[in-house]
Amino acid sequence: MNRKNLAAAVLCALAIGITSLVWAQQPEDKSKRPSPPGTADCTIKGKKVSIEYSRPSLRGRPMEQLTPYGKVWRTGANEATSLTTEIDLNIGGAKVPAGKYTLYTLPSRDTWKLIINKQTGQWGTEYHEDQDLARVDMKTTPIVVPVEQFTISLDQDDNSSCDLIMEWEKTRLTVLVKAQ
Repeated sequence: MNRKNLAAAVLCALAIGITSLVWAQQPEDKSKRPSPPGTADCTIKGKKVSIEYSRPSLRGRPMEQLTPYGKVWRTGANEATSLTTEIDLNIGGAKVPAGKYTLYTLPSRDTWKLIINKQTGQWGTEYHEDQDLARVDMKTTPIVVPVEQFTISLDQDDNSSCDLIMEWEKTRLTVLVKAQ
């Protein structure tokens, strides 16, 4: 290979490397995912409580196929669902200090358990039971109009509480979130 061809090859490799580096540093547009991101927020005694999650869709599948009874579910899709609170909370009777947590659920036919886990920053399927802070029962009620895409909301009750609501297919799950 002569010097001209070698220089051209080096420049080409350098250009590809720089382009790859620039593309790798671009933030991913999570809204383009099959399970796009969702957020839920409320304010309790002037302090913010927020949940970040991903919203899977049923796409013709029964919910029980995606959330099998008796198995811990990541409560969404993609990265683990996170709860961040600026205030100490009481969630369904469990004391939850201000901080950041991961939410999982344990589905069953009659009731679901909300799992508040101390491990954070992991992919949604990485669950370690020994990191559980608490497990609380969620009230389960049927929905008349099915919900295609999994949804979490925090509905404000008053200045000191809100309802954590999860809806999917024909199921609504609720638990009270209030200041400690």
